[in-house]
Amino acid sequence: MFEEFVLTASTADLGEEPRARADADAVEFRMDLAVDPLAQLDDYGGDLPLLVTNRASWEGGEAADLGRFDALSTALGHEAVAAVDIELAALRGNAPEGERSHATALRDTAREAGVDVVVSVHDFESTPESGALVDLLGDAASEGDVGKLATTATAPADALAMIRATHEATAAGHRVATMCMGEPGRHTRAVTPVYGSKIGYAPVDPANATAPGQYPLATLRRLVDGLRDGDADA
Repeated sequence: MFEEFVLTASTADLGEEPRARADADAVEFRMDLAVDPLAQLDDYGGDLPLLVTNRASWEGGEAADLGRFDALSTALGHEAVAAVDIELAALRGNAPEGERSHATALRDTAREAGVDVVVSVHDFESTPESGALVDLLGDAASEGDVGKLATTATAPADALAMIRATHEATAAGHRVATMCMGEPGRHTRAVTPVYGSKIGYAPVDPANATAPGQYPLATLRRLVDGLRDGDADA
């Protein structure tokens, strides 16, 4: 699914999918933010493939217990689900007790089902230096099909560190998805795809943004396509 750049429309309401079709390549379904997410999946008849995320509370989401893995495992049985997000800390044993065995079992189930695994890391306080970012991306990518890293930029230098790390990790052969949260790093969401980032995230409705600094979906589509085509006016 991630051989080329994929722009995902992040939402907790799969009923928004028709509005996303003009600009998105896929939908990130935030199960942890959704009302009755498994029922939504059962009813889903959209055109766009789904990346399912059930973000743990300790990683900035609203899923508070290990039951999130059961929900994700059930989600993998749906034909529209093409990818699943699993936190690196859970796979590496750096999360609350019980997370690692559930996370590795979910990854095994995904692989058996032919579903791609996005292994994610989020830093809601800062952006480490570029070398540390490259190491994190390498760790995440080695555990799945794509290593996702989202950090918080407090100054322009943080954005530069993320762009540099994206380039270096991609050159090293890792498949990555990168971005900085926060206003000083907002532009990285449009720029890092030029340097190899494979996934972008944007809300269908800007009022329902799922992370700080997200562009509206149509805006990010225009920016990414313009920069990657070498025409900023595209």
